[in-house]
Amino acid sequence: MKVVKFGGSSLADAHQFKKVKDIILSDEQRKVIVVSAPGKRFKSDNKITDLLYLCHAHVKYGVSYDTIFNTIKERFEEINEALGLGVDLDKEFKTIKDNISKDNLDYIVSRGEYLSALLLSKYLGYDFVDARDFISFKYDGSIDFEMTKTRFDSLKLKHQTMVAPGFYGLGVSGRIKIMSRGGSDITGSILADLLDAEIYENFSDVSGILSADPSIIKNPKSIPIITYAELRELSYLGAKVLHEEAIFPVKAKNIPINILNTNHPEDKGTMILHDTYEYDMTHEVSMITGISGKKDFISITVYKSGSSAMVGVIKKALEILEEYKVSVENMPCGIDSFSLIVSKDSVNDILYEMVDEIKKALDTKSVSISEPIALIGIVGRAMVNSPGISGKIFGELGNHNINIETISQGADELNIMVGVKNEDFEKTISVIYERFIR
Repeated sequence: MKVVKFGGSSLADAHQFKKVKDIILSDEQRKVIVVSAPGKRFKSDNKITDLLYLCHAHVKYGVSYDTIFNTIKERFEEINEALGLGVDLDKEFKTIKDNISKDNLDYIVSRGEYLSALLLSKYLGYDFVDARDFISFKYDGSIDFEMTKTRFDSLKLKHQTMVAPGFYGLGVSGRIKIMSRGGSDITGSILADLLDAEIYENFSDVSGILSADPSIIKNPKSIPIITYAELRELSYLGAKVLHEEAIFPVKAKNIPINILNTNHPEDKGTMILHDTYEYDMTHEVSMITGISGKKDFISITVYKSGSSAMVGVIKKALEILEEYKVSVENMPCGIDSFSLIVSKDSVNDILYEMVDEIKKALDTKSVSISEPIALIGIVGRAMVNSPGISGKIFGELGNHNINIETISQGADELNIMVGVKNEDFEKTISVIYERFIR
């Protein structure tokens, strides 16, 4: 059995629905389908989920939402009519409108996935299974896997085929609760785990995971095979094809994830695996798998003589950041200094107050704050077997007059992270890509 998830761009209109049906029916193993809400049909279009969030905002502030609501309804009616499905959408939208005034955000924004699954199940002749009937949440907002498994076990024997909405489930209050954006990926991953699927196929509008940001690199190479660990590293700094939490449910059982393109289903896409040993032994593996990064970080560097030998110095600094609810993205250390790299947005209003606290707690006046920097992750499982790779990267950046502000490398040698000035962000990625990937 294959569990298959289709993203919003794959279900944007009736034409895309037809592509999805052809893909599903071309392989009899594709029996369990998870869907997102319809996405953009063209560049200036709106995603259904965005419109639903806007509806909620209008309700909250007492502004009429009729125009937006009718736009959403028309989108689904166009699909329903073009495919001749005959789903009673008037009834569905009456129910939604009756509930929308109750100011229940999670319920409102979940209706995109709900209606998308309802239409696709009718189009395929598959059973519709509502996510609220098996996905369960704990009080802290995390997925309750044990309860989800128990509830799903009682459902799965009743359905040979199914279409389920992603992105939401049932909260402990008995009301619908949504996941973070992109959560349909997680729903698909959970189902792949619960069904011990052979593979989890994830269809979007790209043919796999790209080795660099296409807005910076023109036509970057796609990655044929990547490990869960590599994907986590790339995702951390912004490479977004798959929700990063979608890895955990399938990782334990080593269920492969295949990232595929609805518009080009013949492309092999990217296969995500826990163990790539067999592939690596029979193929030439690029030294660098991919590059990702983000701008606008601040480096707070603390200078204190002998700090590396002092017990609790770094702990005191981290405790202050914890009090201010600021996460540390990276922490390069020296003999007499260490740097705390944090998101600029997270400290905009508290930076100098927080630095004063650090100075007092560590009894030092020597704390410097950098100009905004960009963090760039250079990821590759083959780097561990490539002596001198760090030197080659730093040398190449030096040849292009790019100054490195910070450097760090994980113990597993899977990722080298460099910090550069914001203005050197795109140039740095281009230089590394052209020299080591192209």
